[in-house]
Amino acid sequence: MRAPSPVGPPFAMAHVCLLVAVLSSWTPYGRSGDGVNPVLCSVCGRSFVPRFAYQTARNPEGATAYFCSVACRTGPGPTPDDEDPPATCVGCGATFRVQYALQTIEHGDERISVCGETCRQQVLTARSADGAGTRVIAVLNQKGGTGKTTTSVSLAAGLAARGHRVLLVDADPQGSVAVSLGVRGARGLYHVLVDGADPMAVAVPAREGLWAVTADRSLSAAEITLAKTQDRWRIMARSFATVAGTFEYVLVDCAPSVSLIGHNALAYARELIVPVSCDYLALVGVKQVLRTVNHVNETLHHPIRVLGVLPTFFDLRNRISRQSVAALREYFQERVMPPIRVSTAFKEAPSLGKTIFEHAAKGRGAHDYDVAVEWLLATAHGTTADVAATGPTAEEDGRDVHDLGPGIQDRFASVLTSEAG
Repeated sequence: MRAPSPVGPPFAMAHVCLLVAVLSSWTPYGRSGDGVNPVLCSVCGRSFVPRFAYQTARNPEGATAYFCSVACRTGPGPTPDDEDPPATCVGCGATFRVQYALQTIEHGDERISVCGETCRQQVLTARSADGAGTRVIAVLNQKGGTGKTTTSVSLAAGLAARGHRVLLVDADPQGSVAVSLGVRGARGLYHVLVDGADPMAVAVPAREGLWAVTADRSLSAAEITLAKTQDRWRIMARSFATVAGTFEYVLVDCAPSVSLIGHNALAYARELIVPVSCDYLALVGVKQVLRTVNHVNETLHHPIRVLGVLPTFFDLRNRISRQSVAALREYFQERVMPPIRVSTAFKEAPSLGKTIFEHAAKGRGAHDYDVAVEWLLATAHGTTADVAATGPTAEEDGRDVHDLGPGIQDRFASVLTSEAG
């Protein structure tokens, strides 16, 4: 007579249950938590790694659909009269039905809906930064040669000179911020975005009250790495969340291009300053910036506004300068900052590692950026009109800004007004 098997029915059933559990948690993209082969959610477009069976399905056409959350899988569904209507996530824009307490955030008198924990943390981080009083301002024009770095450095130095704590972030692989300030960092923005370094540990002191996160050519390589990262558009916002409350102002000097890092800067900043050299092609660059801002607002659901448009290389002797400023004022109205007049000192200062205030404190360039700093400070109190009146205008040499010649002003204005739609 054969001896009874040591593995009886209870043991066999346990093995079957274990096998079922393993198979139900398995996906073709690797084991749960291995962090490989992310896919895009078919509903909200978020990048994620499928970990559960409900996150994949076949659509009627036979293609595979992916769902990052239960909200995306189930959709808003029908709305009975006795149920609340579907909500829209402020983080990713997905439509869902609120089922859990974590999906609602009470912010003062405002009630905010989020679809899941990831969006909840993103919103709380952004609201924390706002509550701490840190103003994050990007400086961008997609046309080169408009004075972006000069503007970033001068505004940062001017704010620091007035006793504010300022962090200047160089998001341009050319690394002009370090050269302009005469500093050198052992690590830079690349290490913050790619290696996860603490921005406070990377920032180097540049002046009293002013710190800088520098950049170099390695930042170009970061684009390749970040492109493979989940939620790649908000990496900068997450990386710099720790500086909220430490600095009163964070200024981001952006590269003159539409890049992943540039979009990260706009998804981090709440306000935007656009330097515009006084020429026709620079107005075309403004038009491109407006398109990019609209894309960030609509696609990434991040509220960023054009705080100010700064005319640079302004020369009272040239009609083209007056045409440009008049066109900007017609379109942007009170958001046009007092112009920055052309000055040789702007070319000399970076070669000495000095700001315009240190190199030519009594020159027109220092005066104009001093007015720009006052304008920026006044935006927090709604008094920019008085500050703008102190800046240089075309009337200073007796010329009328509207005396532009037949048809020319219309051509300049049309560059911007065509973007209004």
